[in-house]
Amino acid sequence: MFRFFAVFMVLLVAMFVAELTPPVQKAVVVPWTSTLAAISAWLVGMFDPQVISYGKILQHAGTGVGVSIEAGCNGIEACIILTAGVLAYPAPWRMKLAGILIGFVAIQAVNVLRVITLFYLADWNQQWFEFAHLYLWQVLIMIDVLVVWLLWIRYVARNDSAPVEFDGAARA
Repeated sequence: MFRFFAVFMVLLVAMFVAELTPPVQKAVVVPWTSTLAAISAWLVGMFDPQVISYGKILQHAGTGVGVSIEAGCNGIEACIILTAGVLAYPAPWRMKLAGILIGFVAIQAVNVLRVITLFYLADWNQQWFEFAHLYLWQVLIMIDVLVVWLLWIRYVARNDSAPVEFDGAARA
């Protein structure tokens, strides 16, 4: 348990520090945030063609109401937490890769739902928007990370035929 926690914390800090560097911001964070806005606009646009995106902005062209997807709201931090948990857990690399990829999709799917609901709440009721943005969705995204990680661990435990080492003690 100590080994897992130590590796998890080192990976978490390293990935968060890396995320904040200008090259990673330019090459990963900014493009992903724009993509997230575009995906959200495309989905909402199926029902309302006046919804557009540009950069990190999701906006209704008719009313001008919109949301800006800022750092911490693009799902990258949640994916970092999941990735650190998956990498720190003793499992075969192919299972780790699958957990990270499937987890990324699951987290980003929930995050798209988050962006779209916040977009509509911004127009409907500012108090509900603030509550959902600052509290409700923060918790729901972290629950998503936890559930994905726990399901992945369950999958690993059921499908890994090799014993896993925990501080020198093998378990089957």
